[in-house]
Amino acid sequence: MYSNFKEQAIEYVKQAVHHDNAGNYTQAFPLYMNALDYFKTHLKYEKNPKIREAITHKFTEYLRRAEEIRAVLDDGGGGSAPPANGGDAAAKVKPKDGDGGGGDGEESMKLRSGLSSAIVREKPNVKWSDVAGLDSAKQALQEAVILPVKFPQFFTGKRRPWRAFLLYGPPGTGKSYLAKAVATEAESTFFSVSSSDLVSKWMGESEKLVSNLFQMARESAPSIIFIDEIDSLSGQRGEGNEILSEASRRIKTEILVQMQGVGHNDDKVLVLAATNTPYSLDQAIRRRFDKRIYIPLPDLKARQHMFKVHLGETPNNLTESDFEALARKTEGFSGSDIAVCVKDVLFEPVRKTQDAMFFVNTHDGLWVPCGPKQRAAVQTTMQELAAKGLAAKISPPPIMRADFDKVLARQRPTVSRSDLEVHERFTKEFGEEG
Repeated sequence: MYSNFKEQAIEYVKQAVHHDNAGNYTQAFPLYMNALDYFKTHLKYEKNPKIREAITHKFTEYLRRAEEIRAVLDDGGGGSAPPANGGDAAAKVKPKDGDGGGGDGEESMKLRSGLSSAIVREKPNVKWSDVAGLDSAKQALQEAVILPVKFPQFFTGKRRPWRAFLLYGPPGTGKSYLAKAVATEAESTFFSVSSSDLVSKWMGESEKLVSNLFQMARESAPSIIFIDEIDSLSGQRGEGNEILSEASRRIKTEILVQMQGVGHNDDKVLVLAATNTPYSLDQAIRRRFDKRIYIPLPDLKARQHMFKVHLGETPNNLTESDFEALARKTEGFSGSDIAVCVKDVLFEPVRKTQDAMFFVNTHDGLWVPCGPKQRAAVQTTMQELAAKGLAAKISPPPIMRADFDKVLARQRPTVSRSDLEVHERFTKEFGEEG
């Protein structure tokens, strides 16, 4: 089946070369890009190493040719390009390098405009107290983020704040949540980026994005750069990555260069990164993080706190012993698992209200679902009350312990024992407990 992808790619290449040789660049460019997409898909299934190597070589040539055509189109389409040499994309189109007309400045402004959305302008409103457990991680981040701003006199002589943190652990343990707490508590400019913000399909643009990001952070210092899922930007080279290996290498090199600069020259810029797969990180990138903190599954006390935080001010009749029992019952649950559980529980009173056949009218005029034997119970439904114009007076009952028991009976933890073993092994080799 996968041979169809190659055939389709070849067909697109033929059409692209036809328009390319005729100088119809606006038609040739999307055809080249379609061909590249099909070649990329074919490579996912192709097992023969010689065929993979040949296709990868052709992919690189077509990508280069597409870049050359794009450069002409970006200049307004008025430029000319020598025809492609038999479709092998060997001909070169030299775009303006902008060294005399301010082109670099305009390009930088364009890149910075795209990165401006990464600046967190409104505080996420997540306080340190909202983060359950993780005392070691919070202390280290406070040393790196809060103290240097509020007490700069602490950092004299050889004492310098931490400059690069890696938060790693299973999915859903609160790495991004901890970053939100940093953004809330820090009196710094906070840049929050993911791989999609920094990876460009155009060759050479991704490393420029990285460079501009760090430059913007220096200009806005004190500042924090939070890179989520950093493994997708700086992972190790592996099978299936031949096409992107060169671009990936350049991105990793740029990150290394910029982080080296941060560590030595820019005392007011902190790099904070998160990953679920620490072993996939490039070794050189990993060494740039002077603090590598394991964010584990929450312990019993942390789980108890999480249930309370996620439940918030929602009416409930749970006691402290109920929260303790829920925490014991959710051994192995991640913070995300608990959040999903509580979200499901929050709808239980709504479901009861929808299904109720009896309601009672309380002293404050609200209609609350009840059992048939309750005093002053009225046999009616939510729809009937709404039809009488009482929709605004219908109130769901408070959340009960039984609601949690019902939801937990059908929910399972999402982190496996094997996942935990991987992170625990990494912690013994390279990290520290959070």
